[in-house]
Amino acid sequence: MILHALPLTDAAAFWWDQAENTAGESVYRLEEDGNTLYTGDRTHFAWEGLSAGQSHRVSLWMGDSLMGQTAFSTLSQVRVHDARDYGAVGDGKTLNTAALQTAIDACGPGEEVLIAGGVYRTGALRLHSDMRLRIDAGAEIRGTENPEDYLPKIPSRFEGTEMECYSSLLNLGEMDHTEGYNCRNVLIYGGGVLCGGGQKLAVNIIEAEKKRLSEFLGALGEKIREYENTETVPGRARGRLINISNCENVRITNLKLMNGASWNVHMVYSRNIVTDHCSFFSQGVWNGDGWDPDSSEDCTLFACHFHTGDDSVAIKSGKNPEGNRINRPAKHIRVFDCGSDFGLGIAIGSEMSGGVEDVRIWHCNLAHSLYGVQIKATKKRGGYVRNVSVRDSVLSRFRCCAVGYNDDGEGAGAPPVFENCVLERVQLTGWCMEYWEKENHLSPAIDLSGFDEPDSEARKMVFRDCDIGREGTISLKNCREITLEGITALLEHDHPANFWVGEDHQVTEIAPKE
Repeated sequence: MILHALPLTDAAAFWWDQAENTAGESVYRLEEDGNTLYTGDRTHFAWEGLSAGQSHRVSLWMGDSLMGQTAFSTLSQVRVHDARDYGAVGDGKTLNTAALQTAIDACGPGEEVLIAGGVYRTGALRLHSDMRLRIDAGAEIRGTENPEDYLPKIPSRFEGTEMECYSSLLNLGEMDHTEGYNCRNVLIYGGGVLCGGGQKLAVNIIEAEKKRLSEFLGALGEKIREYENTETVPGRARGRLINISNCENVRITNLKLMNGASWNVHMVYSRNIVTDHCSFFSQGVWNGDGWDPDSSEDCTLFACHFHTGDDSVAIKSGKNPEGNRINRPAKHIRVFDCGSDFGLGIAIGSEMSGGVEDVRIWHCNLAHSLYGVQIKATKKRGGYVRNVSVRDSVLSRFRCCAVGYNDDGEGAGAPPVFENCVLERVQLTGWCMEYWEKENHLSPAIDLSGFDEPDSEARKMVFRDCDIGREGTISLKNCREITLEGITALLEHDHPANFWVGEDHQVTEIAPKE
């Protein structure tokens, strides 16, 4: 088991994968030189009160078994570039784009830009390798609502298609799926707020794009029905709150992230992106996803909370046929100890044509969400989703299904494949929150539906020791090799759950809890 250390100057966070095959009763222990730092069942720990530039060696134990070790040093004190020294004014009125960018450009390798108390209005900013951006508690970087402040457009990917988009509020790296990483070792932290232009900026960009694309939109005719709505095509040009392209080793920690013009944190063709101890707010923002790993690997999210206008997390890998051709999967994704007040939950897809594999979710509470955890695609997509696990969590429901939106473009020639998923020790309430109405309604707690073609069923899925709500149901259609083992109603109820099974299915085992 790998013990990961994430150091700051005065603290370090640690995380590790959940131990499997332990019936969910693992107790972990972190030690340094025999001194216990942490004991508990969570798979992360923040060690505070450290000194800069000090070396440490920490061990992870479970009982008498050594599970992992790591040696690390806290970050050294470095030269700090206070943005105010470059002319930035935190009065909430002054446009600070030039001053903030000058401070960023002046920041040398390993150095830091400081955003101290106040509200700093700005357009797009461009970070570079080997730097830190510290937004102090009491400070806010606030994006404007003017599309012209996010020019020039940059290569990006939205809803699975590479295209030119408006710049994001923070931009890291330059996107190119044929090249390697061109931006590395960036830390964004500090206890403050990063706030985008939100829905007002989104509307302004859409209106500008409608004018630019008026001839194309008019020529679509009836084909407009293949899109989600008439805003879809112009809306694809919106930037994000943080755009991470072709990047390696980026950490975002201890910030309030809110109101991107679309998604908030988007990483594409990137590796080792960690987000922890952050809160996400995007209520009322169309496509206001929280955290979106896209054809990226080794991406980790923990100790975060979501109040999002769309998916809390959306895992993506491109859209047919471009996504099939680029063929860059999203893989080795970890999401744990996260929760939501509302939103759609965790989604895999619908843009997953490059494949999604090795996704692990544990210790999450998504009871207050519309979908809980959802694997989704259109029949055109191709690609696959496999090796997904959800453990020791609370969900509104688990869905694996076809969707009909975002279905424009040429098909892949074969439906997607959904396979090899495990849910273990999960509570599925069957009550789903319509976030736009703040109302709950009943829905199947487990809802599996593959595609109605040979070898395209949802398959090899295991649900073990799961509790579903008193009035919850299980719906299976176009499935095979489904194992339901130890499924009960929630413990406060004394009767079994209801099962509704579609016509085309194959259930390997249904066994009650003993």
